[in-house]
Amino acid sequence: MHATNPLKIAAVSTAALSLALVTAPAQATTAHGAHGAHGHKGIELAFLGRFTTGAVGTGASEITSYDPATRRAFVVNAEAGTVDVLDIRDPRKPRRVTALAAPGANSVAVHKGLVAVAQQAGDKTSPGKVSLFEARTGRKLKEFRVGALPDMVTFSENGRRLVVANEGEPASYCEGAVDDPEGSVSVIDVARGSVRTADFRAFNGQAAKLRSTGVRISGPGASVARDLEPEYVTVEGDTAWVTLQENNAIAVVDLDRAKVERILPLGLKDYAKVGMDASDKDGKIDIRTHPGVKGLYMPDGVAHFRSRGATYLVTANEGDGRDWDCYADEVRVKDLTLSAKAFPGAAALQKDAELGRLTVAADSPKDASGAYTSLYTFGGRSISVRSADGRLVWDSGADLERLIARELPADFNADNEENDSFDSRSDNKGPEPEGVTVGEVRGRTYAFAGLERVSGVVAYDVTDPRKPVPAGYLNTRDFAGSVEDGTAGDVGPEGVLFVPAGDSPTRRPLLIVGHEVSGTTAIYEIR
Repeated sequence: MHATNPLKIAAVSTAALSLALVTAPAQATTAHGAHGAHGHKGIELAFLGRFTTGAVGTGASEITSYDPATRRAFVVNAEAGTVDVLDIRDPRKPRRVTALAAPGANSVAVHKGLVAVAQQAGDKTSPGKVSLFEARTGRKLKEFRVGALPDMVTFSENGRRLVVANEGEPASYCEGAVDDPEGSVSVIDVARGSVRTADFRAFNGQAAKLRSTGVRISGPGASVARDLEPEYVTVEGDTAWVTLQENNAIAVVDLDRAKVERILPLGLKDYAKVGMDASDKDGKIDIRTHPGVKGLYMPDGVAHFRSRGATYLVTANEGDGRDWDCYADEVRVKDLTLSAKAFPGAAALQKDAELGRLTVAADSPKDASGAYTSLYTFGGRSISVRSADGRLVWDSGADLERLIARELPADFNADNEENDSFDSRSDNKGPEPEGVTVGEVRGRTYAFAGLERVSGVVAYDVTDPRKPVPAGYLNTRDFAGSVEDGTAGDVGPEGVLFVPAGDSPTRRPLLIVGHEVSGTTAIYEIR
């Protein structure tokens, strides 16, 4: 542990300081709720129970979904090639009752007794499929062919459609052996059994224009359609918003026409104005500003909510680079040539305790000589609220790192692969928010996000989308245990699911969280 490390933290916002105690199990590291700036009492996150697969570090518990009629949770178990079916009528003692055979499962969604599972092919660059099961019996009903590497599936609100993000991730960029399928979005009519594909081919002649707006097109020799990689979907009515994580953009899809209408660039986060800890080799918590450094938001999870008649998006800004055969786009600052004009005192900045260890994009801006004039990091280390057209309404700034610095100083920016890993992720994405969900509790709207690396779930009251308020943080990871031995509690949250009170077995809202590293599914009650 590193409890005695010197603490150097920039000023914390008033909202971030308003956190107060909530309930957690005995081994939980920290548990906090909030009293918001509007004077209302924050929610309380309380651990109820967990199901443990016994498989660690293999993706044995990832995306979760829930069927209120049977009181069953459905959890993707990538390690076993199944969807585990958990009876949570008593959420304090979840138990596996059966499993759905689903080799290559990446995502699961449930609507009124139907379970949809997105499955990649054995060769991930080949077309995948979505299988439909009956929730009560587990009987397979039908399957649909979709695009390459279906990474996320969700039902439309009325259950008539399934929308699938086909990531189309490459296997190689080697000359003569480029294997990079097109990204796409499949729109399935459940009743008719038809599948239509919204592709990106119409944008193939617009690479330069897209880049000029801030959309990242970076795969060597790739067309726009091959470079864009759909990751996560949220649906409202006849519109889907799809994150294009590696491209720092969101696609807007017209589901009636199965057509991509727009590609929305997400812009850059300026670390000259917002602090972050940039080094894993300085032996301390050091959240401060860094001129010349900017963040590519690169969201993974996305959800939507309504406020005063308008639609807003919530994104978890994880970040993701590319590291494939014959091509990698992640570099460390100390290995670069920096522009003396843009970075005065570059030699000092490139020391390990400064920016030297920071992982940035190889295609960050350069001058005519090839020297870097700006440094783009992967991910925003934050949660954002955006309008339906992609404009940034609010961002949590450095609040997530400050939260962890305050509540877990001995395990600040720890990794999810091992305990006693203080500060080891500061050079690369920090706490790494990944999954996000929204839900209403007593008339207020909350966003919940999992922090993939340090673990735990953070909550914000987003009822006023321009002034979200910290509303809670609960971490049921046991830092005294061993991640490798499976004694570290819940580690590496992947899928975060909100269950409204009316559908919950406790008659109170729940969060069902799949943890891919610890292979556990944890159930929390929102009070």
